[in-house]
Amino acid sequence: MSRPVSTYRVQLTPDFGFAEVAKIAPYLRDLGVSHVYLSPVLQAVPGSLHGYDVVDHSRIRQEFGGAQGFREMAGVLAAHDLAVVVDIVPNHMNTANAQFLSVLEQGAASPYADWFDIEWREGKVIVHRFADDLPQSEHYTVVDWREGPGYRRFFDVSSLIGLRVEDPAVFFATHEVIFWLLDEGLVEGLRIDHPDGLADPRRYLDMLRDRSGGVWTVVEKILIGDERLPDDWACDGTTGYDVLNRVNGLFVDPEGRQPLVELFTTMTGQDADYHAVMARSKRDVIDLFFRSEVERLARVAGASVQDLVDLLVEMPVYRAYVTPGEPVDPVARRIVESAAPNPETARAVLSGSPEAVVRFQQTCGPVMAKGVEDTALYRWYPLACLNEVGGEPDRFGVSVEDFHDFCAGMRPFTMTTLSTHDTKRSEDVRARLQVLSELPGEWAEAVRGWSQQVSFDPHLDYLAWQTLMAAWPISAERFTDYLLKAAREAKTATSWIAQDHAYEEGLRAFAAKAVELPIGDFTALVDRHAVVNSLGQKLVQLMMPGVPDVYQGNERTDFSLVDPDNRRPVSFPCAPNSAWDEAKLQVTTQALRLRRRLGPDAPYEPMAAEGEAAEHAIAFGRGRAVAVATRLPVRLAARGGWGATSLTLPHGSWRDLLTGGLYSGRTPLAHLLSRHPVALLERHDL
Repeated sequence: MSRPVSTYRVQLTPDFGFAEVAKIAPYLRDLGVSHVYLSPVLQAVPGSLHGYDVVDHSRIRQEFGGAQGFREMAGVLAAHDLAVVVDIVPNHMNTANAQFLSVLEQGAASPYADWFDIEWREGKVIVHRFADDLPQSEHYTVVDWREGPGYRRFFDVSSLIGLRVEDPAVFFATHEVIFWLLDEGLVEGLRIDHPDGLADPRRYLDMLRDRSGGVWTVVEKILIGDERLPDDWACDGTTGYDVLNRVNGLFVDPEGRQPLVELFTTMTGQDADYHAVMARSKRDVIDLFFRSEVERLARVAGASVQDLVDLLVEMPVYRAYVTPGEPVDPVARRIVESAAPNPETARAVLSGSPEAVVRFQQTCGPVMAKGVEDTALYRWYPLACLNEVGGEPDRFGVSVEDFHDFCAGMRPFTMTTLSTHDTKRSEDVRARLQVLSELPGEWAEAVRGWSQQVSFDPHLDYLAWQTLMAAWPISAERFTDYLLKAAREAKTATSWIAQDHAYEEGLRAFAAKAVELPIGDFTALVDRHAVVNSLGQKLVQLMMPGVPDVYQGNERTDFSLVDPDNRRPVSFPCAPNSAWDEAKLQVTTQALRLRRRLGPDAPYEPMAAEGEAAEHAIAFGRGRAVAVATRLPVRLAARGGWGATSLTLPHGSWRDLLTGGLYSGRTPLAHLLSRHPVALLERHDL
């Protein structure tokens, strides 16, 4: 069983199943990837377009082709030297399943009562009326949807019930098919969805590694700032959001922070302090969605609801890793004690009852996800490319030195990515937005001009202008759909649970008028520099340490927004439609093919340019390969280009795989990067 060299993420749907994946095997082989990375494959709710709502762990999804279709697909892929990675969902499943139906019918006497994380109330489970065919039974109580259900759920989604995979019987029952696929050699890697929801992620990963034989495994763990994956987790790394935010920061000019924050506060009237907005947002979602979870935590922790709310609001990360019965990690203790309103509350969740310790950690993640990702990031957005999963929108820029330090500490087989099915905007939308950090004055003038012609809601308009410019050209329908989602997530004028129909009609009218403005003129100005960022971040991500993933369609330009926009069907093969497309496809293909030649042990060697424009280059070696990319292109152009700035290559002769040029020794960057803003060099004389 091999570890991936690179992966290509495919979103399976009822219209694009296993047979369709098999058909693109020649294309993916020629692209250069080693593994096809599939969205969840187990039986989900009929018609589901994502698969994270599993209803039957004992079957491969019939709409995709079932077990036979999977086997046939894997055979075709193997014939093209491609293997398979699958996405699995251990934390939850949809409530429309046979096991939960048994619980509703039989209560605690059901053989499946231990499958789910239920808080029994007088022998009953509290549920919402999520289906019209609830069984006639005395073992449940139906409550209004505004009240939380009597079980742990995925965030605020009551139709997704939490599983107790810490119970070995539940673990093996829910992983039966996955282990069969591994045992048969049909799957060679796993992506673990939302490990922070589990009672004990470390134990789960230990159980998984023991049974799987050490298969390559990455986890969807969201790391904030300098937070690192726990050393004792039996996995190869994360799914790459930590990398995405570092790479993104490389192409953001920190000098743009002050003028863009000032523009944002002037346009929106919002607070200049992001952390204040984040705290209010977290408090809002607790009141809206998680009051029942906090009350349950208060009951088992013996702490006040208000103190726990204050603690959850101040928690800076998705989870502090504390295991009942073990000494508290000093880092976790410091995080919780700093966030807690008093020592008693900190003690209750760090060293109280085992249920209190676990329940607190399982509550932190939903509050962070809904309060930050799905609320604060839609309220505070001076530069929207920074508003990503795990991102810090008030942190402008990552220096070359800091990036090299980050790479030095990476796990060698962690996943790296730039776009996923969950990113707030695609990598090329971010590439355009990055340019605004170098053009704050020109951007401010353009936005003010557009706003004088069309305006609607000060809390949303500035996000709308960033989105319209960066996703251009975009239809009124797509733009409207995005703005409706953004407004509902922000929850300042309308929301998913309390839609203001008059407001939303006004929003639709605004979108229809806005797309008629000549926004494309400014986008064209930006694109001269955005293509530099696009190619640069792609090359860096594909060649840095780790296992690079390419999200479907992002081997060429993609200007998608948040889901479901970024899950639209992709036409294969992805033929280029522009010079930018051609360049990005060439960079992607050459880098992926080179990674297969390099092998997994190629060292990461930081390299430094010399000269007056040295800060505009990011360069590093990977054994017999060297990657060079341009950063902050607007300022580089303003200073007249590279001048005499040079890069000294390691000993030997080096061939640029993008141009065919040969180089050695001290090489002027004006020469090396004369045709493309990036260079991908391979040792030529070995």
